[in-house]
Amino acid sequence: MNKEEKKSKKIRISIIASLILSITFIVVILKFTIDPSELENIFLERIRYEFIIVAVLLNICTWFLWGARLKVLSNAVDKNVKISWCESTKIVIANLFLAGITPSMAGGEPVRIHLLNKDGMSLGGATASVLGERLIDAIFILVCVPLALFIFKDRVGIGFISLGLSIGIVVFIVGVLLFLYAIKKPDKTKAFLIFLEGKLSRIFKKRDKSESTKIVQRINREVDNFHNSMVFFAKEGKKAFLLGGIITVLMWSTGFMIPSMILLGLGLPPFFIESYAAQVLLLVIIMMPTTPGSAGVTELGAGGLYMVLIGSSLIGVFVLLFRFITYHMNLIAGAIFQYRIFKSVASFSLDMIKKKK
Repeated sequence: MNKEEKKSKKIRISIIASLILSITFIVVILKFTIDPSELENIFLERIRYEFIIVAVLLNICTWFLWGARLKVLSNAVDKNVKISWCESTKIVIANLFLAGITPSMAGGEPVRIHLLNKDGMSLGGATASVLGERLIDAIFILVCVPLALFIFKDRVGIGFISLGLSIGIVVFIVGVLLFLYAIKKPDKTKAFLIFLEGKLSRIFKKRDKSESTKIVQRINREVDNFHNSMVFFAKEGKKAFLLGGIITVLMWSTGFMIPSMILLGLGLPPFFIESYAAQVLLLVIIMMPTTPGSAGVTELGAGGLYMVLIGSSLIGVFVLLFRFITYHMNLIAGAIFQYRIFKSVASFSLDMIKKKK
């Protein structure tokens, strides 16, 4: 089996693992929270599908808002290349597939970088745009988490949810601190990452000298890209960064409305404020690098957070609808767009970026 076949196999395993985990946990939650005989009655008579349709449309709106943010940041970074809103939205939808089968959505970044590069942006410029998005998301979450914890402070009584939140918050804060350190001390960051790579390569696998040299070069390149990107947005790209921040608030807020629409569709109160807070806390949990696409983790997290709001009788149906709209729907749309671009849903790799360099 050659290198490309191994990569394709790895992606296929991630696809299968994420789907199996997601479906399994949904089935388990349904089994323990509702009588199977009641399901048919709920889907045929109780659900108000107009609200479910609104939830679907809100999810689609988040794709266009994400596309608008990517367009603003990209056009600010490289003024010689103009990325249209339509093109940036296509890039975002194509990225949804790999983002959905990798921990912390990390697989989506290389797709966005590659497609921006393909549209004429320099590799450094494309990387700066995507890293700018990550920074804005981190700031948004950092601002929202204290408010969400305040709103939910007397509601989260389930042990594993509280534990997951505690771990997630610690990991997130450590990540932000490392993020800031990497901006301030790029040379020390390079030295540490090269040291860490050397230690790990000795523990897990023997590498030849040429491969180690390539990894060191990639580390140096990526840290430089990261540092230059942040410096650009701190100086020349302030207006674009601010506009990107406004779009980010709209994007996440639109997505955070989806559970409230599902609750209305189930004939329950929408819990707008509490649901917004729950989505922020859920975001902290699923951003930890755990399972592919955080499958299983998200189902349990959503179930635990919303159970304290709506009780247990309809929580399984809620999780089923929530994950279908915000995860499975994204996977399907992402797979279609990625197949149209790459002629395969398992062909993309970082090597495609390196070849363009």
